[in-house]
Amino acid sequence: MASTPDPQAGQQQGTRPGSRAAAADERQEAAAPAPRGPLQTSRGITTLDETVVAKIAGMAAREVPGVHDMGNAARRMFSAVTDRIPNAQTNVAGGISVEKGDTQTAIDVTIVVEYGASIVEVGDAIRRSIIEQIETTTGLEVLEVNVNVVDVHLPEDDDARDEGARGTELQ
Repeated sequence: MASTPDPQAGQQQGTRPGSRAAAADERQEAAAPAPRGPLQTSRGITTLDETVVAKIAGMAAREVPGVHDMGNAARRMFSAVTDRIPNAQTNVAGGISVEKGDTQTAIDVTIVVEYGASIVEVGDAIRRSIIEQIETTTGLEVLEVNVNVVDVHLPEDDDARDEGARGTELQ
């Protein structure tokens, strides 16, 4: 009479070293994708919405000396209106466009520079600031930061606005 191994429960059989089930488990673990980056770990995945990246990039760009405003003319006009509404929140992501993948991002920034500021230096400073903030706070790799300068703010623009505001005051 030939001796046959005692059948074991399914769980026990799969954990027995050298068994076919154990080999299949090892192949399945090897086929599982390895964590890619600090947002994807073996214990779970952290996801970020594009608006989160846009807000961080917007704050980083606004901190750069020489940046007067963010966004195109329509965005700036909308912001000027909402700034006059009591308790309205400032849109820090205005002028920022984000394309985000799982581990990388690309950012487009639209700005108005102050007259007299070096556009080259302001653009480089914006890139450095955004890359540092995004990579430090989110763990995403920033592939590129494109800066689009749409206007130059002249000191006369403030003078004209101040005169216009004085002319509309009630007496």
